[in-house]
Formats: sequence, structure tokens, C-alpha cells
Amino acid sequence: MPINRSDDDDSGKAQRFRDAALPCLDEVYTLARYLLRDAADAEDAVQECYLRALKHFDSYRGPAMKPWLFAILRNVCRAEFARRAGSPTAALDEVPEESGQTPLWHEPQETPESQMLRERDASEIRQMVAALAEPFRETFVLREIHNLSYREIADIVAAPVGTVMSRLARARAMLRSAWAAGEEQRT
Repeated sequence: MPINRSDDDDSGKAQRFRDAALPCLDEVYTLARYLLRDAADAEDAVQECYLRALKHFDSYRGPAMKPWLFAILRNVCRAEFARRAGSPTAALDEVPEESGQTPLWHEPQETPESQMLRERDASEIRQMVAALAEPFRETFVLREIHNLSYREIADIVAAPVGTVMSRLARARAMLRSAWAAGEEQRT
């Protein structure tokens, strides 16, 4: 039986893609959750991102895999935002918290009291980050959650590095202000 060279190439391409892209899956999903604010939509966006990435993997010559996947995901999410543009969005207070969800910055706790305080703080931080306007939220998550460089973020969002730095500074200032306002309510 003759060996079909195309099948070998496709199999090798798929394996190379899995080896390069799957280690980034959790981080791509985390960004999708922040951008879309919905678990099901985030799963769909990640699936679409990976399908597009696989389709164009032969032409990939870029830097690291993670920024390339983030850029693709960002385009997928932008398309979803455009689709949703006509539909009303829920206010932050109307978005239900998922019960049993582990806080993003979760650490093992020593006492039930400290665990309760950490969970409350983590929930407040998630809500504050989610409340940021899209360009600030996106920049903040890419830098502070995914530890990307300013240059990598600039490439992903197609903006100058100075704009990225400005957005990040403004996002941090907005979060500080929101935290300080919440601090008064907590005490």
C-alpha cells in the first residue's frame, strides 16, 4: 500500500501544533474569560482560536506561540463583541458569581476567617477587573495575569508601546481608586 505523503504531513503538522499550542491553553482560556465574561462563550472563543491557529500553523513564523494565540483570540473576541453590539449587556451587579469557583489568586489558607477574607478580596478584585473598559481590562490581563512584555502586548493589540503603557497605567489607577473606595465600605 503506498504511503500518502499528505497524511504524514498533516499528522506531523497536528503533532507540532499540539506540542506548541496546548501548553498555552489555560492562559488563552483565562484571557477569553476576561474578555468575554462568560464561561461558555470563552470556551467557544478558545475553540475557534485554536481552529484558526491550526489552519494557519504552516504560515506561523512568529515569535512565541502564546502572543500569536492571544492575537488570534483577540480577533475572535472582537468578532463576538461586534455580534453582540446590538444586544444589551448585563451590568456587573447582575452577573452571577459561579458557586464553588476557585478565586483567581487563591492560596492555601490557615484559618477559616482568613480564607473568607481572601475569597471576598479575590471576588472584589475579579469584579473590579471585569468592570474596567475593554482596552484597559485587556491590557491589564495580558500584562499582570499573563506576564507579557509591553512589546508583545503592543503586537497583540496592534497599538504602539506607549499606548499599551498608558492603558496599563490608567487601568492600575482605576483599580487603585476602586479598591480605595471599597476599602471605606469594608471598614
